[in-house]
Amino acid sequence: MGKGGEEDLGNKQSNGSEPLKFDTFPAWGKDVRECEEHFGVSVERGLSRGEVLTRHQIYGLNELEKPEGTSLLKLILEQFNDTLVRILLAAAVVSFVLAFVDGDEGGEMGITAFVEPLVIFLILIVNAIVGIWQETNAEKALEALKEIQSQQATVMRDGVKVSCLPAKELVPGDVVELRVGDKVPADMRVVGLVSSTLRVEQGSLTGESEAVSKTTKAVEENADIQGKKCIVFAGTTVVNGSCVCLVTHTGMSTEIGRVHSQIQEASQHEEDTPLKKKLNEFGEALTMIIGLICALVWLINVKYFLSWEYVDGWPRNFKFSFEKCTYYFEIAVALAVAAIPEGLPAVITTCLALGTRKMAQKNALVRKLPSVETLGCTTVICSDKTGTLTTNQMAVSKLVAMGSRVGTLRSFNVEGTSFDPRDGKIEDWPVGRMDTNLQMIAKIAAICNDANVEQSENQFVARGMPTEAALKVLVEKMGFPEGANKASSLANGCCRLWSELEQRIATLEFDRDRKSMGVMVDSSSGTKLLLVKGAVENVLERSTHIQLLDGSTQELDQYSRDLILQSLHDMSMSALRCLGFAYSDVPSDFATYDGSEDHPAHQQLLNPINYSSIESNLTFVGFVGLRDPPRKEVRQAIADCRTAGIRVMVITGDNKSTAEAICREIGVFEADEDISTRSLTGKEFMDVKDQKNHLRQSGGLLFSRAEPKHKQEIVRLLKEDGEVVAMTGDGVNDAPALKLADIGVAMGISGTEVAKEASDMVLADDNFSTIVAAVGEGRSIYNNMKAFIRYMISSNIGEVASIFLTAALGIPEGMIPVQLLWVNLVTDGPPATALGFNPPDKDIMKKPPRRSDDSLITAWILFRYLVIGMYVGVATVGVFIIWYTHSSFMGIDLSQDGHSLVSYSQLAHWGQCSSWEGFKVSPFTAGSQTFSFESNPCEYFHLGKIKASTLSLSVLVAIEMFNSLNALSEDGSLVTMPPWVNPWLLLAMAVSFGLHFVILYVPFLAQVFGIVPLSLNEWLLVLAVSLPVILIDEVLKFVGRLTSGYRYSPRTPSAKQKTE
Repeated sequence: MGKGGEEDLGNKQSNGSEPLKFDTFPAWGKDVRECEEHFGVSVERGLSRGEVLTRHQIYGLNELEKPEGTSLLKLILEQFNDTLVRILLAAAVVSFVLAFVDGDEGGEMGITAFVEPLVIFLILIVNAIVGIWQETNAEKALEALKEIQSQQATVMRDGVKVSCLPAKELVPGDVVELRVGDKVPADMRVVGLVSSTLRVEQGSLTGESEAVSKTTKAVEENADIQGKKCIVFAGTTVVNGSCVCLVTHTGMSTEIGRVHSQIQEASQHEEDTPLKKKLNEFGEALTMIIGLICALVWLINVKYFLSWEYVDGWPRNFKFSFEKCTYYFEIAVALAVAAIPEGLPAVITTCLALGTRKMAQKNALVRKLPSVETLGCTTVICSDKTGTLTTNQMAVSKLVAMGSRVGTLRSFNVEGTSFDPRDGKIEDWPVGRMDTNLQMIAKIAAICNDANVEQSENQFVARGMPTEAALKVLVEKMGFPEGANKASSLANGCCRLWSELEQRIATLEFDRDRKSMGVMVDSSSGTKLLLVKGAVENVLERSTHIQLLDGSTQELDQYSRDLILQSLHDMSMSALRCLGFAYSDVPSDFATYDGSEDHPAHQQLLNPINYSSIESNLTFVGFVGLRDPPRKEVRQAIADCRTAGIRVMVITGDNKSTAEAICREIGVFEADEDISTRSLTGKEFMDVKDQKNHLRQSGGLLFSRAEPKHKQEIVRLLKEDGEVVAMTGDGVNDAPALKLADIGVAMGISGTEVAKEASDMVLADDNFSTIVAAVGEGRSIYNNMKAFIRYMISSNIGEVASIFLTAALGIPEGMIPVQLLWVNLVTDGPPATALGFNPPDKDIMKKPPRRSDDSLITAWILFRYLVIGMYVGVATVGVFIIWYTHSSFMGIDLSQDGHSLVSYSQLAHWGQCSSWEGFKVSPFTAGSQTFSFESNPCEYFHLGKIKASTLSLSVLVAIEMFNSLNALSEDGSLVTMPPWVNPWLLLAMAVSFGLHFVILYVPFLAQVFGIVPLSLNEWLLVLAVSLPVILIDEVLKFVGRLTSGYRYSPRTPSAKQKTE
């Protein structure tokens, strides 16, 4: 290797992702000789073995590097990086220590004490397992990229061709041979064409809608990825032709390697969903509030466990009771347990999982649960064009044939957007009576064609060039010529019939100079014809006659030529790709040619230079316009987005004029709208000074010829501007942007595995309108989640108020932590989950998207639930006091169990019971149990509170069930939104009451939870105290409806989330 070549190789690198010296060499802008010199190689001999070894040490293997995975320990610790989880963990540890300290009491109370910390630990373990499982499934996109890489290559080394060399052993400077069907193993410069043409399918990397012709000619050094016509990229596929290439980049330096790096980078910038952020903020606020209230409760009760006397003005003779101190510390822990909605993570997961099932029914497969909620506040959808807005199946949309006389043309519109011949028909078509001119068009389209259309399961797929496959579909729609035998009316029946009538004996391959393809056929009529298809201008230039409707031929005059070119111009302006058809008798040299290599004329076919002269003096018969058609339902979906306040931006790798025509057709732009400021190429956008201001324009925007870095930059800028971005895509080039977006949406049918693995959601039907339906579902789910979060939080406020009032009034503890845990986890769970089934608002997609920074709980909602919470506190503490101090309440007799009454003063100073003279209490019954206190009457306030505690717990459960009815609507009355609109909620209330009855009336469970069965009168008391919560909230809702205009300013209408 020459000295210059060695210098160019640069320094040895340990990491394949670092920039290489070859990166700075624009091989696409240099001719073949310059490339050979730069890489120190001869195309004829390839690299020597020694050079290969040297370059292996410098560049490493030609493979994508595997990122280091997160360790299991780190994953476990990450699961506890959540404020609510940390509070729960602290509460569990403290509960466990207290249970251990009090363990000498033994018996059933000892078991009860350990239930609470064990249940909390169990919740945390399950939560961590689910979190770890999700994390380990998240990073498969990079693995899918590796599958795209080629496995083997044919390489020239030391002048010897090496077949089946493992592709990972390639180095820059290697000379590789590519053939039809090969997957390109590295980024390479085309240095020689073996066939006359080379076409590569690179749409998954660049977003182009059709295979691209490659050349050996250098292009401009500043060309974009689509403009590098002499470079073939790793992971793309050769669909036509063969060539010799020079490897320029390997491994992480290839274009696909850059995509790999971008996916890694994007995955490191993943942010929490809007809901997760809200819950974290709520958790932090809750931590502070719980800390303050716990400290306050403890301070209020300091007098009970710490006392002193004043001697000479100074406090002396301190008395400290450890037992009382731990008792009030337990109350503070109970308060923490009450304040934390332990069931919230489980209910949120359940609601999101139910949402994913609903979305799956609408063909949206959700891969990451939180993305269900993120969809609801999507403000911008950045959509790829090819395969998402369009079908990614080329289809003929217009057919132009010659008229009955010179100077006239006939035009037929062709329906259909897929490769299915039954999809659509040709308008005004003469079925069964095709004239000679139309028959000739059908014959050329069917025979001058190397593609095929096959039925695979329920869909039709193209084998070969999509453009040629679309012509085969056109032939099937044109039908059989009059008088033909229709026995072969199976799939491709018409094409098969034409092939039987006209036998191909020679093919004149397409090349980019003459821009046409020709076939010689031996007709069943005994004549030999040359059939030609290609670019209309080139075919017309070599034509001297035209064929009229009746089959007669006339000389091609200037008027007819101009008429055809004008029609071509009109169709090209509509972004149609046009192909012309012509025929002639074979040249005299080929009159006796039968395809034999021994025939004298065969030598002319071996040299493509002769093809133009063979394809001369043609008779022009007509032409067609093809396109990648838009999906039928996309226009309505974009209109729905506009109504819902969601902006649609189209970002595509396709060319500008095609993309603009499609955008006008589907309603992103109006038909006559000036889009000069709305439609830019990726390069033009990068040159815009104020990019964010450009992206803020209302209405649709289009970015064409976009590379992966452009897509990422657009998504990043939108996110920085506070937008919630959904990004759709199907190709490898879309993966980094899919990963970076708030919600990445991949195509299920046409999408690459890389795109699917990088996405949050996969569309089973590749349909843009499915995204819009999913957004509606996401909004509905968020509204329902708000309903049950408000419901659970209001319930917890009630529990905190209850414990705080108990401590403030100095009465015995009404409910123990394990009872509160049961309420939070079990009895609150079913109604909260059922609120996830609330029916969606009818106008849910007519409102603007909520802002991602909208509060989950507004000041008014917080005030409402503080009022409700205070009532819950008063009701639960009140029923406790009523049982001790009243023999009847509101006409309900409470004396049937025979319990003794005490004064409120005695109840509030129960700690001084031992100093009361003559204090006695009579036994009372609860179910089949009798409680007697002859040996120690003061136990009446400790063990004897079991009935009062049961009443408090039952009131809490009943109030929370009735409060779930209040949560059906934020401001709507139960009169307009009756309970039966959500029958699941009524069922859930029945389940929760049923579970409460189970722990009341199953003796073992009653013992664990420290409660006893209640009588009918006691249940009537529970209902009498609980039902007013509905009336109180109805009054608050009425006030809310009256003041809604004042509370929601017109400047931020998106903040208004009503379920009315």
